[in-house]
Amino acid sequence: MAQTSKQVWEAGSYDRNARFVSDLGGEILSWLAPKAGEHILDLGCGDGALTQKLGADGATVLGVDMSPSLLEAARARGLNVRQENGHALPFHHEFDAVFSNAALHWMTEPEKVIEGVRRALRPGGRFVAEFGGHGNVAAIMTALRAAARVFDGDSSLATPWFYPTDREYADMLQAAGFTVRRAGLFPRPTPLPTGIQGWLETFRGVFFDQFGPNRETVLAYVIDLLRPSLCDRSGQWHADYVRIRVEAHLL
Repeated sequence: MAQTSKQVWEAGSYDRNARFVSDLGGEILSWLAPKAGEHILDLGCGDGALTQKLGADGATVLGVDMSPSLLEAARARGLNVRQENGHALPFHHEFDAVFSNAALHWMTEPEKVIEGVRRALRPGGRFVAEFGGHGNVAAIMTALRAAARVFDGDSSLATPWFYPTDREYADMLQAAGFTVRRAGLFPRPTPLPTGIQGWLETFRGVFFDQFGPNRETVLAYVIDLLRPSLCDRSGQWHADYVRIRVEAHLL
């Protein structure tokens, strides 16, 4: 059976290997500062762990995501969520704010996403987001590309993300009619609770799947390449994260 190149999310694996994604969302949530009575769209809500916090002060929140497994987990939390493609948001002037954490780098047609966010917002609405920025997981991407070359794989599966600079993304927002209040890149080396293998299996499993019976050999090769730069002497692995945070408003 041919392997798919599409990222597939499974709620249990995500909870084991990537819970830090929502746990580290406190800073960008403070940028949003949701208020009672506001209607907020959580774009790329995942399993809803951070979505719950958006409504803690009385805001009404709708979460959207593409993963059936993650949406099911979000509904189990009692959240209002639905399946929508971030490249084709169907909303028109419905929200006071659009929020997104650790999702926009998976949406590789950013102009379509920004246009959908603009349509979704009411006049004066705000867009607050954090996602992978320029330089994010640079060591990991380099190791994956090296493995693709050595084992004759598809190197495009090593780098499926959109990682802009803060200036590049601010320019996109301004071109769409937003006023950018603040934007910046923030290096954030991130401890990995299940090590680099858990990260690789969760976020780039499709890269290794292409190698069929050689999958584990390629995985071991990548881990060995990354050990000197991402694993400290105590055995703790860190991902070389760089995040972009942005707050933009419509006039």
